[in-house]
Amino acid sequence: MRNTRTVRTPGGLSLRADVRALVVVVALLLAAAAASVVLIGTGDFPISFGDVLRTLAGDGTAGQDFIVNELRLPRVLVGLLVGASLGLGGALFQSVSRNPLGSPDVLGLSQGATSGALVVIVLMSGSAAQVTVGALIGGLLTGVGIYLLAWKQGVHGYRLVLVGIGVSAIVTAVNGYLLTKADLVDATRAVVWMTGSLNGRDWSQVWPLLALCAVLVPLVLANARGLRMTEMGDDVAYALGVRVERVRLLLMVSAVLLTAAATAAAGPVSFVALTAPQLARRLTRSPGPNLVASLCMGAALLVTADWASQRAFGADQLPVGVVTGVLGGVYLLWLLVTERKAGRI
Repeated sequence: MRNTRTVRTPGGLSLRADVRALVVVVALLLAAAAASVVLIGTGDFPISFGDVLRTLAGDGTAGQDFIVNELRLPRVLVGLLVGASLGLGGALFQSVSRNPLGSPDVLGLSQGATSGALVVIVLMSGSAAQVTVGALIGGLLTGVGIYLLAWKQGVHGYRLVLVGIGVSAIVTAVNGYLLTKADLVDATRAVVWMTGSLNGRDWSQVWPLLALCAVLVPLVLANARGLRMTEMGDDVAYALGVRVERVRLLLMVSAVLLTAAATAAAGPVSFVALTAPQLARRLTRSPGPNLVASLCMGAALLVTADWASQRAFGADQLPVGVVTGVLGGVYLLWLLVTERKAGRI
């Protein structure tokens, strides 16, 4: 039996709180905050943990204020927002598809956003802002295509994953073709973007992503009950009064927007959307979608991976997408072996 508590509000409402899940969420928030402060203090000009906190509170020197608030804080905020967006988007896709492999990496959304960015880089030689818009449009178009191809009197998980894998293969081939048509400078720029990196991120990437999250996260959480009901099957959800296809479409659109926006801000950072919901579920031991825990896990994973990319390899600084790719690939192999032993694949 799970350790749950009932909380009653003065207005007469009652809420059931899962104590373990709440503890996990608080722990992940603290871990993400601590990793962020450490990351802000990391670099050619190191700043202690306490000095970072004092500078963020407005008590630092002029030099510390410039380094912390203008150079490093935007990068960390982008990392937190991108990780949170990918974690939440991955949880939504895995819940809708009822498959632990149903993440944007596997379904081809990240590759679709990459195609949009490559079109702008290779064919238009566009600016950084235009690349961001191109990635967002590419991700949205790919998501719409997957949904339409998977539609047959509704969208079901198994068909969604299969269609997504097929679309991913096609889009990956298109990306390779676009690279062959680029000149050396554009090809180099494209490959750097495709790796997934937080280098050079500033406040211009923070505000659009923050605004999108401010709209979509409350919208998704408001429909969390309907999502939980659909996990029990469409017939049960209909009987409980859930408009299944409406909820599913709304949440899939939200997941596509979150994934496309995260990819547009930092490039295709791989495997965070796949691993964050699974790790969150294992920590909370909750059978539900674990949306808040997945969001917090994604944020903590990405800032920790960014710190590792800067400090774990000596003088060599790697793009964060390389670190998440290596760790996520190992996790994916372990997940496949586990699922096979359990007879689910």
